[in-house]
Amino acid sequence: MSLTEQAAAAAQIPPQGGRWPVAAEGILRRQALRESAARTYARSLPIVPVRARGLTIEGADGRRYLDCLSGAGTLALGHNHPVVLEAIRGVLDSGAPLHVLDLATPVKDAFTTELFANLPAPLAADARVQFCGPAGTDAVEAALKLVRVATGRSGLLAFAGAYHGMTAGALSASGGATDVRVTRLPYPQDYRCPFGVGGAEGARLSAAWTESLLDDPKGGVPAPAGMLVEPVQGEGGVHPAPDDWLRRMREITETRGIPLIADEVQTGVGRTGAFWGVDHAGVVPDVMVLSKAIGGSLPLAVIVYRSELDVWEPGAHAGTFRGNQLAMAAGTATLAYVRRNGLALRAAELGGRMLTALRGLAADQPCVGDVRGRGLMLGVEIVDPDTGAPAPARAAAIRQACLDRGLIVELGGRLGAVVRLLPPLTLTDEQATAVLDRLADAIAARP
Repeated sequence: MSLTEQAAAAAQIPPQGGRWPVAAEGILRRQALRESAARTYARSLPIVPVRARGLTIEGADGRRYLDCLSGAGTLALGHNHPVVLEAIRGVLDSGAPLHVLDLATPVKDAFTTELFANLPAPLAADARVQFCGPAGTDAVEAALKLVRVATGRSGLLAFAGAYHGMTAGALSASGGATDVRVTRLPYPQDYRCPFGVGGAEGARLSAAWTESLLDDPKGGVPAPAGMLVEPVQGEGGVHPAPDDWLRRMREITETRGIPLIADEVQTGVGRTGAFWGVDHAGVVPDVMVLSKAIGGSLPLAVIVYRSELDVWEPGAHAGTFRGNQLAMAAGTATLAYVRRNGLALRAAELGGRMLTALRGLAADQPCVGDVRGRGLMLGVEIVDPDTGAPAPARAAAIRQACLDRGLIVELGGRLGAVVRLLPPLTLTDEQATAVLDRLADAIAARP
C-alpha cells in the first residue's frame, strides 16, 4: 500500500468498537515529517485520538485516557456532549448557511441573547459585542485596538506572568515578551510573591506599586489606553487574583479613566466556580475578552464592552470566519446548559474538594511545593525538594507518568514546572477520584 493509500485508509472511521486501519505510530510519524517545528501538544502527548466522550478520549491504539486538558480549557462540557451535538446537527439539518461573515442570523441572535443573559448585569445593560476571528488571541487584538481608538492613547498596562495569545499585540502583552511595549505590573501570588511577603500584604503592595507608578510624573509610563488582566493566570502557573486586589485594580483604573479589560478566554463559562472569573470579586470590567468555552468546542471569539467605547469605524476589526454558525449554535447550547444546571457552583464545590485532596498529597510529597487554583482550574507546582526551586524536568517526568497511567495533563508556570488540571465541568465525583489517584501515583513514581 502506498503512502497516499495508507493516509486515505487512516481517514476512514472504523466500525464502533473497531480499531483504526493504520497503526497510530504511522500517523504520528507522518505528522512529525509534515507538520511544523512549532507544534506543541503533539510532542508531549504522542497519542492519536479517534473517539471521545465527556472526560474520556480513546486513542487509535485502543487505549483510553482521562482528559484533564480539555482543549486547553475549551471543553466546558467535555467531548461531544449530547446538547452540543444536537445543536450542531440542528443547524446542519436546517439548511442554514454555515458561513455568513457578520450578517445577522437566527443562530447568531440566539447566541448573543444567551451570552448577554449571562454577562454581569451592569455590563449587559449597556454593552456591544464584536465578533472576531475564531481564536482568543484575535479577540485580545480587538480589545487592544478598541481601547486605543476610544481613548486616543497607545500605552497598555499588563502583568508579569500573563498569557494573552500568540499574535503580535497579544504576545507583547504576555509575560514572556522579549520586545516589551507595555508597562509590566506585579501580579500578586502567595508562593513566589514578588515582594517576598505573600498573602493580603503582598496583594496590597502590588496595588500600591501600581498606583504609585501611574501617578508618578517620572514613572516613565505612557498614558494607558487600558489595563489587561486575567482573573486567574492560567499559563502563568494557575494564580487566582485575590478578590480585594482585583477590586482595587477596578478602582485604580476607574478613577483614572483607564478601561479595564478582563481576559476571560480560559476563566469564563463556569471554569473558576463562577460564571466569569471577575464575578468572584464583583468587578464589572469595561471590556471582556471571550473565547474557548463560548464556542462549545468549536472556534469562536468575541469581545463585549461598554457602548461608550463603540467609536471605531465599520471594518475597523474584521475577519472572514467571524460568522461561525456551528460554533454559535454549540456555544448557545453550552452557555445555557452551564447556566441551567448550575455547573459553575458545581465547579466551585468539586474544585474545592480536589484542592483539599491535592494539598493533602503535598504534605506527603516533598517535590510538591504548592497547590493552588479556583474551581476546576488547578495547579500543582513541582519543585526540587532540597532547594525549593522550580523543577521543570521533574514536572515533565510526572506528566509522562500520568500519560502512562491514562491521564492527560499539561504544564504551565514560569518554567513549565506546574502540573495543570482543567477537567470538564461535567466531571463526576468518581471521575475526580480517578484523576487524583492517577496523579498521586504518577507523582509518587517520580519523587
